[in-house]
Amino acid sequence: MKNYLKECLLKMNIEITEERLAKFIKYSELLLDWNTKINLTAITEPHEIVKKHFCDSLSSLPLIKQNANVADIGTGAGFPGIPLAIVRDDITVLLVDSLNKRIRFLEEVIYELSLTNVKAVHLRAEEGAKGTIRDSFDVVTARAVAPLNVLCEYCLPYVKPGGLFLAYKGEKAKEELDAAQNAIEKLCAEAKDIFKCFIPDSSMSHNIIPVLKKCNTPKVYPRASAKISKSPL
Repeated sequence: MKNYLKECLLKMNIEITEERLAKFIKYSELLLDWNTKINLTAITEPHEIVKKHFCDSLSSLPLIKQNANVADIGTGAGFPGIPLAIVRDDITVLLVDSLNKRIRFLEEVIYELSLTNVKAVHLRAEEGAKGTIRDSFDVVTARAVAPLNVLCEYCLPYVKPGGLFLAYKGEKAKEELDAAQNAIEKLCAEAKDIFKCFIPDSSMSHNIIPVLKKCNTPKVYPRASAKISKSPL
């Protein structure tokens, strides 16, 4: 895995040290070990982990400014937050997830990889967005499978005005963006041009939709989870 990961990252113009490569290898070992106990990923083949988890997570690097304060909402097994934190020690990353057993996994990863720029918190996305971390992050990321209009309501409240929400999407990014225009407008934001990602050895379409936050999110958002699901913006 190590050599393949290094080759793929070089193709993405990402230079990486041996120390950071070792952290990715340890991360994959922990992922596969914990995956036998809790459901973290269906992707377990080493080269697929490199492409679909590590490289995909790192595809947003050109969009993240120096010293950014990043929140990864619905992080699951730590994607994209942990890979970003491994290669960018100038950024700080908050991993947010609603499942406590995933947080325990993430805390072990943070400890074993000595990631001093990462913290994991057990929070429902809509609850965290109502608290003290609202309107406070330079960048918010999400790789969740939910539609963009739903993700925007969960994630944009965390972004500070002038910051970016980066939604990782597949081949239907344009269709999702078109369907989310009403939500984006109501949440005081605007979509920027879709960023087409290059993932080595992948035939799949990888895109990131950057959404720029223009002002503080109206206080009525996010609504309760049931309302977001039943009546998306």
